[in-house]
Amino acid sequence: MESLSANTFDQHSQLHLQHLKLKGMQPKTIDAYARAIRRIGKRFDHQIDALSEQQLTDYFTELLESHSWSAVKLDLYGLKFFYAHVLRRPWVAPGLIKPPKSQRLPDIVSVEEAQRLFAATRVGSYRVFFFTLYSLGLRLGEGLRLQVGDIDALRWRVHVRDSKGNRDRFVPLPQATHALLRRFWCVHRHPVLLFPNRHGGVNGAARATSPLDRGGVQLTLRRVTQSCGLKKRSPPTACATATPPTSSRPAPV
Repeated sequence: MESLSANTFDQHSQLHLQHLKLKGMQPKTIDAYARAIRRIGKRFDHQIDALSEQQLTDYFTELLESHSWSAVKLDLYGLKFFYAHVLRRPWVAPGLIKPPKSQRLPDIVSVEEAQRLFAATRVGSYRVFFFTLYSLGLRLGEGLRLQVGDIDALRWRVHVRDSKGNRDRFVPLPQATHALLRRFWCVHRHPVLLFPNRHGGVNGAARATSPLDRGGVQLTLRRVTQSCGLKKRSPPTACATATPPTSSRPAPV
């Protein structure tokens, strides 16, 4: 009986992924909703096709004790999507969760703080990546998705693809950023990716099939920020007047 429930759950999970892709969800949203289903499936031994309102109340109460409101909301939306498009059943607990309203202002990193952050970043690819985010005002995912062809030096702009809301946009390209990216590309020479992953080192960078690892970038930024004594929560916010990081020789990828 337990094996049957697990098999059914796996089939439903695959169908869930198919519907998420067909609805045009962003990869980050797909990962979050899929993670939500795996988490609640583990909690109820894969039997999540007929949860009662009390079971859902208990689950989300427990989840809130160990996770943020944003994680709770993602689990809620992922499960509601699962019920609507996979099980084809009405949601059994309308109005169950109402997160508190909050409006946070972004942490603004000054030019001096940014210079300290760049200087403290020892890995060349991360140092160039952080400066690019800072000077172009990009989100983390937008920077990771940048390709060589997105850099338009003739019009001094960068084509940012698949931004929030599945929208593209153009941002100005500072000369300092363009010069730094040219030097960096001469190190790895990947024909497509602007920031190829570091798994193969310098020699393997040109053949990389994926960009820098998101987790590695976040971990490095967190460590560098702490080492600099900065108390910022968010990545560096745009400011094109910062001086790009320099080195006497090309930095390792």
